[in-house]
Amino acid sequence: MKRLLARIKRAPTPAGAGDDAGFFSSIYQDPPDQPLALTSWRERATQIGAQPADRKRGVEMFAALWGADRHVVALSGDELQRMSHYLEFVQVPVDQEVIGQDELGDYMAIVLEGTLSVDRSQPWGGKTRLAEAHAGDMLGEMSLLDAGARFSSCLTLTPCTLAVVDAKRLDEMINREPRLGVALLASLSRRLSLRLRQVSARLSALLSQN
Repeated sequence: MKRLLARIKRAPTPAGAGDDAGFFSSIYQDPPDQPLALTSWRERATQIGAQPADRKRGVEMFAALWGADRHVVALSGDELQRMSHYLEFVQVPVDQEVIGQDELGDYMAIVLEGTLSVDRSQPWGGKTRLAEAHAGDMLGEMSLLDAGARFSSCLTLTPCTLAVVDAKRLDEMINREPRLGVALLASLSRRLSLRLRQVSARLSALLSQN
């Protein structure tokens, strides 16, 4: 399943992009080949001063967001409790880079509370705001699935509560709780499919103007 999902090409949804097709395509071009170091969640958590969040409250927020998300597989309360055992609930201060552009990462984060910016730095020195992430959004899922480089950076705009899962814990979930692992992978697949459709529609609109 993970190998199949790894074939999905990353293509985040543009937010506030201009009308110029060349500019649009340049934003999403692949970065040049270069040796990249893996940044684990343990390392990043230390760098950004992430602190353990109240686990009971974190589980409650995670369960509420999961139940309200139309892109996920319906799970019982007991199943959501079991899935939460594989998640780490943390609080992150404002102005902290949870995910760094072009780094290799082994984790993703689910936003439970707060707001983060999703930005991409350009070769000419500018920075493009792609989106803002709020409660219920997932960040870094592409790299979790395909072990590729991060496309953009994610910075906390407010104090945030996050649920984090890394590759090791995801593998454990898949091996020990196959239904829960498949449910999480299905959610990621649906979200990625939606992003690809949105980008395809944007490209079609741009091309039709020429």
